[in-house]
Amino acid sequence: MDAERVGRRPARPARLRGRIGVALVMVLCGILFATTAGLSDGSSIRDESSDVAGVLEQRGRVIEDLTAENAATRAEIERLRDMDESAPAAARTAQVTDAVGLSEVSGPGLRITLTDAPGSALGAVPGTEPDDLVVHQQDLESYINALWAGGAEAMMLQDQRVINGSAFRCAGNTLLLEGRVYSPPFVVTVIGPVEEMAASLEASPGVGVYREWVDHVGLGEKVETLETTMLPGFVGPLTIDAEVAG
Repeated sequence: MDAERVGRRPARPARLRGRIGVALVMVLCGILFATTAGLSDGSSIRDESSDVAGVLEQRGRVIEDLTAENAATRAEIERLRDMDESAPAAARTAQVTDAVGLSEVSGPGLRITLTDAPGSALGAVPGTEPDDLVVHQQDLESYINALWAGGAEAMMLQDQRVINGSAFRCAGNTLLLEGRVYSPPFVVTVIGPVEEMAASLEASPGVGVYREWVDHVGLGEKVETLETTMLPGFVGPLTIDAEVAG
């Protein structure tokens, strides 16, 4: 009997430690679940952190609502300005508004459309990588800076008016501008001296590199001359970002 008791003695503390360990794990799990529920307020943290496209889409809708409110406020300011009996003050305000880019503008110009290369180029062109087939931020910057250098008076990227303080960023083959996300094709519409702007594009080293890849892998470039076009006023915040396009 003693020998049997001695032989079983080591197993009993082991089972006890196992039970204590399981109990501790359960307590810690309970604390973790309670903390997670508190942080997420009953919603799924994974849904909020992993669904990047959904978050961007939601933010895009919020930005559209704020932009509409901003436009309505500016319209009210314009209405009150027109009621001002002081003609010189109104003229100065209109001059500043035009210079900043807050008013509509029309005139002759160019429309440049840049598109990604077809995926079939990966197998057809030796040494080609997926990154070679997309329009990059530096490509857009090269075109935009060349147009400003060529005397551009007003510019629009996609459906938004841009000014000298506007900034955009590219992630993969998407464009982020004023909180909105765009997919290619990327369209730059510009008003100004057509011949001078076209010549500036020809002289731009960055545009030249892009055009080499147009021939090499099939990146898209379409330059159209516009007899007249109208660009809306800028409706974004009048702040300067660290990355300036223009």
